[in-house]
Amino acid sequence: MIKAYAAVEPGGPLEPFEYDPGPLEDEEVEITVEHCGICHSDLSMLNNEWGMTQYPFVPGHEVIGIVAAVGTKVTTAVPAGGKALSVGERVGLGWHSDYCNQCDSCHSGDHNLCGEAKGTIVGRHGGFADKVRAHMSSVVRLPVGLDAQRSGPLFCGGITVFNPLVQFDIKPTAKVAVIGIGGLGHMALKILNAWGCEVTAFTSSESKREEALKFGAYHTVSSTDPEQLAEVVGRFDLILSTVNVALDWQAYITTLKPKGRLHFLGAVMEPISLSVFSLLSNQISVSASPVGSPVTIAKMLDFCVRHDIQPTIESFSFEQVNEAMARVVSGDARYRVVLSHN
Repeated sequence: MIKAYAAVEPGGPLEPFEYDPGPLEDEEVEITVEHCGICHSDLSMLNNEWGMTQYPFVPGHEVIGIVAAVGTKVTTAVPAGGKALSVGERVGLGWHSDYCNQCDSCHSGDHNLCGEAKGTIVGRHGGFADKVRAHMSSVVRLPVGLDAQRSGPLFCGGITVFNPLVQFDIKPTAKVAVIGIGGLGHMALKILNAWGCEVTAFTSSESKREEALKFGAYHTVSSTDPEQLAEVVGRFDLILSTVNVALDWQAYITTLKPKGRLHFLGAVMEPISLSVFSLLSNQISVSASPVGSPVTIAKMLDFCVRHDIQPTIESFSFEQVNEAMARVVSGDARYRVVLSHN
């Protein structure tokens, strides 16, 4: 039996829950959970904001743990990282727990775009537990040099901000701005700075200005000050939006250079209103992307080792799961919350 924490209704408290996962499948990996980050997507799923949550619901898709068991075909397969997974290795598991491994996207290395990809917490139980299972193709070993307790958020938040740098071949000379200095945004600043970019942080929080500079921003701009926004018109090659609320997107469009890109990472539920003429006149692109493939996750982890990048976290025990979730809901977390087994 796997011991976990589950909610039985939308927005309900997480309570002790046990379930039988059944026999381990041939290509499955069972992970003994050591740590699990809390992502805003866990909250969205808990509250059934996307209309696809099944209850009892066990959150958790930023898992770090030790391989406890592997299926019969795992020992001969080579996942991201270059060699087969084996019992005793420390690994991570992010938003996806399985892919079809047969479509064009999977064959191209874009597993995160697989139409049959399965979410770790969508229709199955996640990592707020003592163990979790996933297909071998979605499990990525954690390289030496990364702290296990702090690395969970890299498997969702970290890869989310790293992926567009690879997808759009962002140059180290680029001027990049980040909207929202929170769980995603603070990792974006660290990664972009190490990438070589001139980084600007858009934030409405005065308290986060100094922290943004410490995380790697060269400049900060108040997103609520029209004068400061006017000063950066036409400056940026890329803007990464990490927020999940509607903003004056047209104002941000004006801060892009010709051929610039406004890229969404946060799941804004409201329709986006933009003037097409403002896009046409400067050949502006608007785009979005989900997490990243296992291969890209492995590259990101190596990049983080090389540049000593790890999320800034607050730690709670799994027994404090509801207190930890409340900390995320409040927006006061600095900057990712991680649950750990004692």
